[in-house]
Amino acid sequence: MNHRIVVLGAGYAGATVAGRLARRLHRDEVEITVVNGDPEFVERVRLHQLASGQDLPRRPLHDLYAGTGVRVRQAWVTAVDADRRTVALTGEQGAETLGYETLVYALGSTAADHGVPGVAEHAHNVAGKQDALRLRARLGELEPGGTVLVAGGGLTGIEAAAEIAEAHPGLKVAIAARGGVGDWLSDKAQRHLRVVFDRLGITVHERADITRVEADRVVTAASGEIPARVTVWTAGFSVHPIAAATTLEVSGTGQIVVDRTMRSVSHPDVYAVGDAALAEGQGGKPLRMSCATATPMAWQAADALAARLTGREVPESAIGYSVQCISLGRRDGILQRVTPDDQVTSTVVAGRTGARIKEFICAGAAWSVAHPTLLLPGRRRHLVATAGAGDRLVTR
Repeated sequence: MNHRIVVLGAGYAGATVAGRLARRLHRDEVEITVVNGDPEFVERVRLHQLASGQDLPRRPLHDLYAGTGVRVRQAWVTAVDADRRTVALTGEQGAETLGYETLVYALGSTAADHGVPGVAEHAHNVAGKQDALRLRARLGELEPGGTVLVAGGGLTGIEAAAEIAEAHPGLKVAIAARGGVGDWLSDKAQRHLRVVFDRLGITVHERADITRVEADRVVTAASGEIPARVTVWTAGFSVHPIAAATTLEVSGTGQIVVDRTMRSVSHPDVYAVGDAALAEGQGGKPLRMSCATATPMAWQAADALAARLTGREVPESAIGYSVQCISLGRRDGILQRVTPDDQVTSTVVAGRTGARIKEFICAGAAWSVAHPTLLLPGRRRHLVATAGAGDRLVTR
């Protein structure tokens, strides 16, 4: 029996792991299966564009992995039994169970309401493709002068507010944050952000702690109200609860705790990547949820797993950052230079040049997923028997 590797989730992290493993391991010795609810790879970093009315390229997973030996299963993961090495799925053929020798958990995250009343009933988000499409339809229903409030002053909120305001100049767009909007950025980047928001007509509400979302407004802790025919909730993300329901060691956030090779600290036959994993980065700080984190985590996990399966030295190094990229509509952006431990520096590239660099990075990330076995070493290695805990290998 071949060594069965099951990858749960085909976002940036999961899709990259599967392709990288296919390039490194002999396909007649491993069976790589990718399980994903959506039949296509979704560019999550562009969902604010989809919500604003733009169309994104289609990338069917079956086409993406054609000729690589990777199998694609369109199904939803309902449970994981980390002790019996099985995954429960629900797909077109109903409920079924999938076994594995090695599991790569990459189920990502979804929008977090933080217990704020009314978010689930009245707010939209851009955490998933269907969510973005529902928001797109709702924005199209608004009359000129309709109010749109983006709740959350982080990267997602900033990009969503700018994209909506640029694509729908007849709407009144505002952004609200508990603290400051983009207040972690350098002074130069913050100044540019304000200039762009002013140009796009975006109203900024800072230190506005939203305590309730209603159908046509939000209520803040200071007993104030902000009108909103549409509320877009971007105030953080939370991981799916599946991992927390297993015997895997998870953090208080429900993320799987992993070492620097993205291997579970409690179950050595499980790897976790992307938003679903809690890993230590440069300076001992936890890596943040982002595409900038997901891809290097995927490289790390795939390379470590392939090394263990083939009896080679396991690469291990802390993941660090270099830049934060923010799109401000289609014609403007900010490239903020950061230290490896994600602290901002004074180096900023803004305006059209910043937008071009951001677009180049986003397009490059999608291209690498769409061409999973290119630009990697072409030598596929044979599996070997090892004494590694949790490994069930085929001897060649």
